[in-house]
Amino acid sequence: MARKTSPKKRRTGPQSSVVVIGLGRFGRALALELVDEETEVLGIDENAEVVQALSGSLTHVVRADSTKEDALRQLGVHEFERAVVAIGTDLEASILTASLLISFGIENVWAKATSEAHGRILTQLGVHHVVYPEHDMGQRVAHLVRGRMLDYIEFEDDFAMVKTTPPADIIGLPLANSAVRSRYGITVVAIKRPGEGFTYATPETIVEANDTIIVAGHTRATERFSELQ
Repeated sequence: MARKTSPKKRRTGPQSSVVVIGLGRFGRALALELVDEETEVLGIDENAEVVQALSGSLTHVVRADSTKEDALRQLGVHEFERAVVAIGTDLEASILTASLLISFGIENVWAKATSEAHGRILTQLGVHHVVYPEHDMGQRVAHLVRGRMLDYIEFEDDFAMVKTTPPADIIGLPLANSAVRSRYGITVVAIKRPGEGFTYATPETIVEANDTIIVAGHTRATERFSELQ
């Protein structure tokens, strides 16, 4: 059962709580990562085997039908400030569950969508954050496969950050002298030397051949820059 701590307590420190509903591959990975980050997690799934498998791994994990308002209230779900609907295969259950969470007045509701139509419905219900895990991961991997990118994160409004290796024409130069911003439309925001951690880049930073850099800018500009040799 969920501990019915007050909303005030849930706002303090790293132990703030999240309810994750639907413990398939996405929901399970999310819930376990939250626990690793010292966040209390109430996991809910209607499959007894799934619940049993995660017993002891999450702060609380229970079997329940998330489309039933009474069941969610008995678990104290309405007291949470953050909730994730990770149900993917049962669209009706996903939509009904999300609708209940919104009706509870939960401040931040995330929901997994399996299609654009599904996502539109969730948005129309008032879900604050709709995510498309399969689509987003496929898009990210596609960028990594076709270029020299080591990692890639795309944000909204055509903006991205890319982890890559520096092209030859900026090696040995202070960033201020390399004119990367005017020539390529990107900004080098961080740099990592071999065997060291990332540090913020400054105009005086001299880029070396074995460095790893993180650049930011419009999506296409970061893609073009990562393709330079």
